[in-house]
Amino acid sequence: MTVDPADLIACPQCDALYRATHLPDGKRATCVRCGTVLISPRERSFLHVVAFSFTGMILMIGAIFFPFLEISTRGLSHESSIFGVAMAFSDGWIAPLAFFVLSMIVALPIFRFAALIYTLWPLANGKPAWKHAATMFRLAEESQPWAMAEIFIIGTAVALVKLGGLAKVSLGPAFWAFCVLIIVIALKNSFVSKWTIWDAIERK
Repeated sequence: MTVDPADLIACPQCDALYRATHLPDGKRATCVRCGTVLISPRERSFLHVVAFSFTGMILMIGAIFFPFLEISTRGLSHESSIFGVAMAFSDGWIAPLAFFVLSMIVALPIFRFAALIYTLWPLANGKPAWKHAATMFRLAEESQPWAMAEIFIIGTAVALVKLGGLAKVSLGPAFWAFCVLIIVIALKNSFVSKWTIWDAIERK
């Protein structure tokens, strides 16, 4: 019997193939080999992903320009934002590195949020997907490993522990915006069912 490849779903962890099927909201399909969740539709999940993406973009923009931290030692203090640090290293041979780091921390996460909003906004409102929605969602998925906002905040926390013994460090609103951003990203990911999104794009 010939099977249409469009009816199959592959486990992203162990590459096992299964025949995809539509599930009721709240049900999950998992890989019998490794336990990876393959399909997990949730009620109004598209709307939740769009809402969390908008929230993430607002937090990210605020985290760029608001003060990130203030370092005080021997009566001197310096307050800095992520944008200010990037501009400080925007000249000379280190400029490409500063641009690359800023892209990984800021530009890619904002792009992923925007791509998800573009893909899911019409679907969340019961309308056909916009033109190039499949391409935008594919780019959002491919760029996910390179969006390093979470890695940045973990690295910053480690650095702050080491700086604590040398100077007084005061955390600014941008630091807490990044912390909230990590929670928002985790909540957003919990509502994302890749197969459900691809199926909605193709059906609409």
